[in-house]
Amino acid sequence: MAAGRGRSRRVSLPGVAELLRPAAPGPDGGDQRRASGRERHSQKITVYLSAEELLDLERARLALLRYGAAADRGRIVREAIAVLLADLDARGMDSLLARRIASANRADPDSDAAAGGARQGSTLQERTTGTIESA
Repeated sequence: MAAGRGRSRRVSLPGVAELLRPAAPGPDGGDQRRASGRERHSQKITVYLSAEELLDLERARLALLRYGAAADRGRIVREAIAVLLADLDARGMDSLLARRIASANRADPDSDAAAGGARQGSTLQERTTGTIESA
C-alpha cells in the first residue's frame, strides 16, 4: 500500500457562514447574546410547529437567501432565540417576547403559564416537547 493511502486527506474547512460572519456586532450593537453558529451542538430539543409556522420559517429562509444571507432553519431559530432573549434581558416585561407571551396567556386562560407556571410534579423533560441530551 502506498504511503498515505487509507488515510483521508480531507481538510476540515469553515462553512460559508463562518467565513462571511461580521467581525463586529451589527449596527445596533446592543445585543450581548450571540447565537451559536455552524458547530456541533451537544444539546437538543424538539419543537413542534404547525404547518403554517413551518411554511413561515421556510419563507424566512428563502427571503434571507435572496438577501444574500444563506442559513438553514436551525440557524434561523438559534438567531431568533438569541435576539428575543437579549431583548428580554434588556427590557424585561416590556420585551417583545414577554408582551407576546402575556398576551397569549390572557387569550388562553387554560395555558400552563396563565395557571401559575409549570404543572406541579412535572420535570423539565416532561415540560419540553423533546429530548434533552448532554455531551
